[in-house]
Amino acid sequence: MKDFRQLKVWEKAHHLALGIYRVTVNFPRAELYGLTSQMRRCSVSIASNIAEGCGRRGNAEFHRFLQMAMGSASELDYQLVLARDLNYLADSEYRRCFSVLLEVQRMLSSLLQKVASERAVT
Repeated sequence: MKDFRQLKVWEKAHHLALGIYRVTVNFPRAELYGLTSQMRRCSVSIASNIAEGCGRRGNAEFHRFLQMAMGSASELDYQLVLARDLNYLADSEYRRCFSVLLEVQRMLSSLLQKVASERAVT
């Protein structure tokens, strides 16, 4: 069992989720149960899957949960584009969120490779 709080990628994903909550506050009320909810759930899912994977036994399960986090990150990537194109997000907000998301995706990719190589050794 690993402490997810010790992982920089979890910390960055947590900050991403906080940022998504902040920017979606200004979305139209009609989107509360639509895009607002979906973006919030996706951003929380990234950090949550990292945390859950840390609580599982073995690298195989950790790897699986990291893959799910990566899937949620890809989903959020599209939702950010959609929110920008619907003019719910200013371009500057989009770029700021996308920049953090891209960093999380890169960190996840690196951690996935590390965990996969450790799995191959054992």
